[in-house]
Amino acid sequence: MRKQIKPIIDLRDWLTRIQRIGELQSVTEVVDPIEEMSAITYLIARQKTSPAILFESPGSAIGLRHLWNIFGSSVSRTAISLEEASDTPTIELIRRTKEKLTYSIAPLEVPADQAPIYQNTLTGNDIDLTQLPIPKHWPKDGGVYAGTADAVFTRDLESGYLNIGTYRMMIQGPRQVGLSMAPGKDALRHIHQAWAKGLPLPIAAAWGIDPLMMVVGSQSLPPDVSEYDFAGGIKGKPIEVVRACTSDLLIPAAAEIVIEGVIRPGSTRDEGPFGEFTGYYGYKDIDCPLIDVTMLHYRTHPILTNALMADYPSNEQGAFFSTIRSAKIWNELDKLGIQGIKGVYCPPAAAGAFGMIVISLEQKYAGHVAQTLALAGQVPGGAYITKWIVAVDEDIDPTDWNQVLWAMATRATPSDDMDILRNTRGSPLDPAQNPPEKRFFGSKALINACKEYRNIRNFPVRTLLRQSVYERVSSRWSSLGLSGEVPEITSFDMELN
Repeated sequence: MRKQIKPIIDLRDWLTRIQRIGELQSVTEVVDPIEEMSAITYLIARQKTSPAILFESPGSAIGLRHLWNIFGSSVSRTAISLEEASDTPTIELIRRTKEKLTYSIAPLEVPADQAPIYQNTLTGNDIDLTQLPIPKHWPKDGGVYAGTADAVFTRDLESGYLNIGTYRMMIQGPRQVGLSMAPGKDALRHIHQAWAKGLPLPIAAAWGIDPLMMVVGSQSLPPDVSEYDFAGGIKGKPIEVVRACTSDLLIPAAAEIVIEGVIRPGSTRDEGPFGEFTGYYGYKDIDCPLIDVTMLHYRTHPILTNALMADYPSNEQGAFFSTIRSAKIWNELDKLGIQGIKGVYCPPAAAGAFGMIVISLEQKYAGHVAQTLALAGQVPGGAYITKWIVAVDEDIDPTDWNQVLWAMATRATPSDDMDILRNTRGSPLDPAQNPPEKRFFGSKALINACKEYRNIRNFPVRTLLRQSVYERVSSRWSSLGLSGEVPEITSFDMELN
C-alpha cells in the first residue's frame, strides 16, 4: 500500500526528515567557503552513502549556515523532496512523479506577518553582500556564487505570468548580482521585454529554498504554466507565498534568504566562468544582466543552499534532475499518444542527466520503436543537449545499466539499428562541439536495442527464472545463511508456473 506522506513545510522540515533516515552530516568546525566547502562536498559525494552536508558554524553578522550535497546521488533524498517515501524504487518514483505532473495546485498567498522570510530585513547601505561568506566552488571560477541552488522570480510585463527559474548568480559588488541565463530562458525574455520598453524589470531570488523549488525551477515549462502550480501538484497542497515588498512578485513565504531588486535597461557586466554540470568550466558570460539589490530578507540563522556542479556522482543536479526529467519526458510521450511505454530513465551520470535517455516499451506495431526514439529527442523535456537515446523492450529495467548494455549487445545490430538526428538543439556548455559557435546545434544518436519487430515471435527465448522458484528461494534467503538483500527481479518466464 502506498504510504501517506505529510507534505514538507520548508527546508528545515526537509532537514529533519533526511536526518531521520541517516542522510545528514553536520560539520561544526569552521570551514572556508572559498573552495574548501566544495572540496569536501566533491569528496563526500563519491562515498557509497553520500549524505547532505550542513556546515553549521555561523558566518557573518546574519549567522549564515551552508547546505551542500542536497540531493547528491541519493534516490532517497530525491524521493523525500518529491513527497514520496524514502524507500521508493527509482522507476516507481519516476512513475509516481509522472502522475503528479498531471496535477496543478495554485499557490496560497499569506500575510507578511505570517511569513518567516520577513523575520529580518536589510535595505540600502545596510546591505553588503561582499561581507557574507558566499562560496567559491572551483579554482578558476570567476567569483563567488550565492545562486546555485536557487529560485529566481520574474514576471512577464504583458501577460502577468510569473516565472521561476534556477540560474547561476555571481556576486558583483556590495549590492549587485549577475544573472547568467542560456538563450531561450523565460527570465531572459522578460528582461529583454522590459528593456525594449525602456523599463527596469523587478526581480527576486531565493537563495535558501525547499529543494522541491530547485526541482521545478530547473524545468522548461510552457510560458502560461506556473512553476508554483507545478510544485503544488507535486506537493499535494498549495505552496505558501508572500508578496514582495518592492514589486508584485510572489516569493516563498518560508524561504531562508531572499533578495529583491531591479535590472535596469542595458545594465550588464561580464560574469564567470563557472564549473558546470558537464564537469567542465562553462563559458564566460559577456553582458550578463546585472541586478541592483534593494532588499535582503532572511530568517534567523539562515541556510544558504548550494549546488556543486561536477562529474558524477559529485554533481548536485544528477539524481533529482534524472527523476524529474525522466518523468517529464514520459508524460510528454503519453500526451502524444505513444503506447506501451513501461519506463523512461535519464541516467544521472550522463552530464547531470542531460546527455542520455533510455526508454523501455512493449512493441505494439511496426515502426513503434523508431517513432518513440525520434519523438523522445524532440519533446520539450528531451530536446535540450541529449545525445544518446536508447530503446529497450519491456523486460529490461531502464534504470539498470547492466540490463541496458546486455540489450544493446544482444538485440541491436549497429548497421541496422542506429540513426542520427542532425541540427537538433545543443548547448553552449557542450565541450565536444568546436569551435564554440557550433554548440547551439547538436545531434542525437537513436539506438534501437529492442528485439527485431519483423522477427519478434521467433526471436531467441531469454533465459529467465521461474517465478515460483524465485519466491521459494527468496523466502528462505536468511535461513540459508545468504547475506545481503534478495535482489529484486521483475521479469520471469511467464510460460512456466
